Amino acid sequence: MWIVRSRFELREEVPATPDAVRAFYTDLNNMKVVHPLVVAVDCLVDRQDADGRRRVYRVRDRIPFGPLTLSVAYRATVLIGPDGVVHTEAYQFPQVRLSGTVTFTPTAGGTSVTETVDVAAPRPIAAFTCDQAEKAHVAMLAAIRRQFEGQTDQV
Repeated sequence: MWIVRSRFELREEVPATPDAVRAFYTDLNNMKVVHPLVVAVDCLVDRQDADGRRRVYRVRDRIPFGPLTLSVAYRATVLIGPDGVVHTEAYQFPQVRLSGTVTFTPTAGGTSVTETVDVAAPRPIAAFTCDQAEKAHVAMLAAIRRQFEGQTDQV
């Protein structure tokens, strides 16, 4: 009862190949450009194993909270499975966890990126956390699309 769980699913059409979009999405250094909350990223681990390519990052966000801005540092993991499906995990204080699955499906115009995110957060901050996460990911996916617009050699 202390932890509240929520889920959202987002989809964005990006005018580039699945491989190009996946490579951009999974390098969290790019999030400083497209994610509205991310301000710093450090890669701690980058390895290939039987499960796929795994990267572990330390990420710093600046989260608007009324007239204040909260600085939050956390660990995020990105796993690119052998099938190309991306699995993400982010652990934040206090007991906030975001788990995602991202697919990159080829379309006539490029790639359909579908992101499903499960959010778990303590009840007192759950609504705020879920709202901020969904808004940030909507903005992030739209910014990724804009990154590839006009690059006709990407499709």
